[in-house]
Amino acid sequence: MEQVVNWLNGIVWSQALIYLCLGVGLYFTLATRFMQVRHIGDMVKLLFAGGKSSAGISSFQALSLSLSGRVGTGNIAGVATAIAFGGPGAVFWMWLIAFLGAGSAFIESALGQVYKTKKDGQYRGGPAFYIEKGLGIKWYAVLFAIVTVLATGALLPGVQANSIALGMDTAFGIPQWVTGLVIIIFLGLIIFGGVKRIARTAEFVVPFMALGYMIVALIVIFMNISEIPAVLGLIFSSAFGMDAAFGGILGAAISWGVKRGIYSNEAGQGTGPHAAAAAEVSHPAKQGLVQAFSVYVDTWLVCSATAFMILFTGMYNVTPAGQEAIVNNLGDIEPGPGYTQNAVESALPGFGAPFVAIALLFFAFTTIMAYYYMAETNLAYINGKVRRVWTEHILKLVLLGMVFYGSVKTAGLAWSLGDLGVGSMAWLNIIAIVLLSKPALKILKDYEAQRKEGKDPVFDPVKLGIKNADFWEKEYKYDSTGSIGEVPTSGTTVDKN
Repeated sequence: MEQVVNWLNGIVWSQALIYLCLGVGLYFTLATRFMQVRHIGDMVKLLFAGGKSSAGISSFQALSLSLSGRVGTGNIAGVATAIAFGGPGAVFWMWLIAFLGAGSAFIESALGQVYKTKKDGQYRGGPAFYIEKGLGIKWYAVLFAIVTVLATGALLPGVQANSIALGMDTAFGIPQWVTGLVIIIFLGLIIFGGVKRIARTAEFVVPFMALGYMIVALIVIFMNISEIPAVLGLIFSSAFGMDAAFGGILGAAISWGVKRGIYSNEAGQGTGPHAAAAAEVSHPAKQGLVQAFSVYVDTWLVCSATAFMILFTGMYNVTPAGQEAIVNNLGDIEPGPGYTQNAVESALPGFGAPFVAIALLFFAFTTIMAYYYMAETNLAYINGKVRRVWTEHILKLVLLGMVFYGSVKTAGLAWSLGDLGVGSMAWLNIIAIVLLSKPALKILKDYEAQRKEGKDPVFDPVKLGIKNADFWEKEYKYDSTGSIGEVPTSGTTVDKN
């Protein structure tokens, strides 16, 4: 099975996808006139703005839900594998794809808001919705929805569960099957509670887990602060093939940096729009900016913290595929959370293994929650207007089963399955957002024009000539006091904030 999955990954993750991600990110960066730099102030301000309704969640809850998907095992194990197979230069390419990816994240998340709908009393949206409504290509939308249900419901959860199980085994000697069983029990309690429970859990857990991880990272970095010039020099020289040791693996540095960067921050992959669409805001650009900021948090903060801990302490190996080891500081330790555990352990003896194991537990667990939400959203799209409860129950059981399966399988197979899911979604979504770039850029221009006039931007798709934005045309309501909510229907009460 692993050979078949690796063969498929060779097709999906060809150089074409690597350069497509870089090229599209650059295109949106230029088309939005470096929106990710110009609007940083608005990004931060909008984190805590907006309300929530009976159908939607707040901007911060949507950010937390999105970050719970972005900040996961890729931030700990993924960074380690990027360094192991691409060298220190891979870190630079992770940074670059995050900067360029912030532009892609804005576009896809704003589109998620524009073409969102209300199903079963909750906002739903994402690439399947904007592909059908924006492009008018129903079969393409259904294809994306099916791929996403398979990817987030079956292929991706195993990676997160595998990292948790390995971390717990290393730190506490807990058998992987025991960890897998405990995970599915607690995960079941949350996902059977619906999107609101998922959002509330993410809102509470994500900020604290990220803050705790950053504090420990800063301690390790501070204890090795004299290494800053050397490590930064190594990252940049390796990124462009100018380092004597890593000069021959420039292609691997780019490939693994982009690959693991996208896996971690998910910009352009099509996952972020699902959380973005659930937010209650007055203009799609607002949530687009919030989601763009989440890419920075994921890669520039959390991934960088991991990379610096590993490189500052020298706790890594570099063995490009099919080549002899260039660096071998850790012997036979498999690329993954063990690098980070050894890095923390070298600075804080007796603390590294358990701390990283617990960090992985929270990072990966919340990511699995977000995966379920994405899978359920696309299942709701496939089901259409009829809610088939039995299909949701099957999805829950399949996801829980794959979580347990991933817990007890090898890390190599788990990562290969995850890469296949990420790459498949990325191909379909990136093509879609490029084709929808015209209405997306109109949204940003309209937001900026209203801000320049001193207004709190409010979205009017008819004025902009954007068709099929049904929710905004028929159900959205905004009054002069700044209240937002749904247009009430007979016998319903609007929850306005």
